[in-house]
Formats: sequence, structure tokens, C-alpha cells
Amino acid sequence: MRLGKIDWALGAVLAALAITVTACGSSSSSSSSASLPTKIGAGEGQLNLIAWEGYAQPEWVKPFEAQTGCAVHAKYAGSSDEMVALMRQGGGQYDLVSASGDASLRLIRGGDVKPVNVELVPEWKNFIPQLQSPSHNTVEGKHYGISLQWGPNILLYNTKLIHPAPTSWTAIYSPKYRGQITVPNNPIQIADAALYLSKKDPSLGISDPYELTEPQLNAAVKLLKEQRPLIKKYWALASDEIELFKNGDATIGAAWPYQLSALLADKAPVNALIPEEGATGWADTWMLSAHAPHPNCAYKWLDYITTPKIQAEQAVSYGETPVNKLACAEMERIKKGSCPIYHANAPAAYFDTIKFWKTPISKCDNGENNCMDYSVWQQKWTEVTG
Repeated sequence: MRLGKIDWALGAVLAALAITVTACGSSSSSSSSASLPTKIGAGEGQLNLIAWEGYAQPEWVKPFEAQTGCAVHAKYAGSSDEMVALMRQGGGQYDLVSASGDASLRLIRGGDVKPVNVELVPEWKNFIPQLQSPSHNTVEGKHYGISLQWGPNILLYNTKLIHPAPTSWTAIYSPKYRGQITVPNNPIQIADAALYLSKKDPSLGISDPYELTEPQLNAAVKLLKEQRPLIKKYWALASDEIELFKNGDATIGAAWPYQLSALLADKAPVNALIPEEGATGWADTWMLSAHAPHPNCAYKWLDYITTPKIQAEQAVSYGETPVNKLACAEMERIKKGSCPIYHANAPAAYFDTIKFWKTPISKCDNGENNCMDYSVWQQKWTEVTG
């Protein structure tokens, strides 16, 4: 963080042949390295992906397979932790992973992914500036992946059973909805609680929901422990939450646009919004495994998936925002009004309002070393859900 068509206004509320390697040379994108390829070789006939559910849909996978001869095999993961575990345990099984910002730096630091040559991805130059070389996938001038799509985490609710319509994240902490609430089973969910508390209790001094001192983290965990008896289920896969809403087992919860899109496609009585406190969100990156068995097919995928047409298809299907600025016109051809609905033409200010996932580390941006790192977050999340 993540099918059907979707009508909601976030604004109103959003290995045979290896890659041929030649001399390295310089790169205007600062991603040059002796090990980077300078052209894409013949495909190996297969591509193995670890992806968020909904990221490898037949609408764009089948044309890719026909064009390249690379048969796509996707393993859907329910959380960033699962993606990291699969990349580390899978050895040379996987080629690419659609990592969010709370996983990408872990994969880079762990040596699980390797740099890519953005010059082999022509559409990279058409990305929004914020996602050409973001800190979550570009380290010391080296690009460890290609940005994909981005979007907010939203408040999903049943329009027939939730009255009045919610406007605040307070709803998912309210005893009024005991046994009807569902949220992701993911340690990064602590950031959602921290974001809510940053507005509800300014005295805590929370300015970044991913940079929490021990007292700030404890306050967020306390809120989540109070929420625990109200929870119907912590969902792992997006499809889990979809079924909860379809069956009426849950009526309100934290979600991704994908769940809203799928439920609306099935005529479920749901809607969603970004609450008044704001939202966390994701900016995803296709990252190349350090041991990718099919690197040529991987590069062919990076080239294909970043084109305006495919970016638009995925954005409209999933309910997210493309990184390619040229996708806006394509989105309008697919579904009129979708470009502004998903803020694909929004100014940089909108992007900056979303608190994007990142891996918590001990060093805070202010230079202090008193922030709680991700291992502590994982421990605290176990305390909450256990």
C-alpha cells in the first residue's frame, strides 16, 4: 500500500539469456554502475512477481505476455513484511517485487534488490518529479527500482448501515461500531493511529507518524489496544476485507482504493473518503531482485508497465494515481473524469499532503536518535494483535 470501475472523489473527501552487459559509462540519472545493463536482451520466457493484490490483472498482463513471450506468474502478498520475507526466503525464485515505502529501504539495506538502469525505461523521464528519484528507492544516486503508482489509505464504510457518514478516523476507534471494524494486520498501521493522535492530541508533539519517540509510540499503541476489542478482524489480503464487507461482517474500516473499487463493481453499498485528519499512503516501486532469474523479462515489464496507456489502465482499475504524467489523457479515454478524481493532474501540494509509508528508523529527521525503529514497531504490533 492496494477492480472494477470506481466513482468516488478523493478530492472531495483519493534463465536462458542474461541481460547483455557492456561498458558502464556515465548516466544523467546518476544510476551508473559497473554492473548495470546498457540494453535489454532477449526475454527468458518467464517473469515471477511478488505483488500487491490487483497489480497483475489480465487486462494488462495478457498483452504483455503476447508482446514479449514472458509468461507472468504473480504471488500476491498481504503486507510489506510478507513481501520482505518472500524476497529473502525465495532465493532466486522471484524477479520483481512491488514494494511500498515501508519495505523498499529494508530490501535495499538487506541486499535483496539491486540497482536498475532507468535509461532502459524511456517513460521514466515523464514521471512526476517527486517519484523519479524518491528517497525510498534511490540511495546515493542509485535507483533500486522504478516508481509505479501511489495513493492514500482510505476510510471505507457501508452506506446503508453507517449513519451519518463518517468524517473522522474517530469512527474506527468508536465503541459504537464494536465488532464491525476491520483494519490491516500490518505494523505500519501504527502510523495511522499516530496520524490521528497528532490531530486529536497535539500535546504529544507528533509531527511525523513514522518518527515516534517512545512516549509517542506508546500513546499510539495504547489507542490501538483500546481498539482491539472493537475489531471484527485484522485483514491480511485485500480480498479478506472485500469478503468481510460483502458478507456484512464488517461495516467500517481502513482500506485501500482497490477494495472500494472491487466492492463497487459488485454493487455493494459502500463509499470511502479521506478523513479530516488526513491520511497515510503508499508510493510503490517495482524493485529488481538481486538474484532475478529472468532479468530481461523484468526490464521488459518495467518498460511496459510505465507506459501511459498501461499506467492509466492500472490506475483506473485499482483506484490509484499513476506516476507517469502522460497517463492523464489515457485515463480520460478509459473513463471520463478519472484523471481529476485520482488527482493525476494535481499540483505537487496534493502529493505532499499524504504521509507516505516509510520504514521507521532510530534516527529522527531532527538528528536525534530517540525514535523507535521498525523492530520495535513489529513487537508493539504483536502486543496489540496478540
